[in-house]
Amino acid sequence: MSVVFCIPADDDELLVSAMAGRGKRCVVQRDGEVGRCVLDGRWPCACMQVYADAVIERGRDLVIDVTRSVGGRMSGQPMGGEARPFVEAMAKEEPVVIHCRPCATSASPPRHLQSNDQKEEISRWLSGSVPWGAADHA
Repeated sequence: MSVVFCIPADDDELLVSAMAGRGKRCVVQRDGEVGRCVLDGRWPCACMQVYADAVIERGRDLVIDVTRSVGGRMSGQPMGGEARPFVEAMAKEEPVVIHCRPCATSASPPRHLQSNDQKEEISRWLSGSVPWGAADHA
């Protein structure tokens, strides 16, 4: 398992930049499915598993655009066009984009601490699988 940033696309897909010779691409090509664990970044961390059908797309321009978007998410500021040559130079291996079309989620939200001296132990609430987009139909 490794940490990756996903970029949400307009069509509900999650886009992930990867290198063609690495394990992520091999798993997608073999299975056509992926699982992503999304952390919320607060302590104690809540997480959500996202299960998705996945396909590989090759195309240097798309990969560079997705990689620039990832850089923008990581830094908190969009990367302008002037960053494109630097991003292209970093892609020494053959880059690919993994298109992840989510089909279900499973969440495990924690009970958050209210204070540092709280006596109650941190615990997880029950989790359950929910179809992707279920909130759209509620």
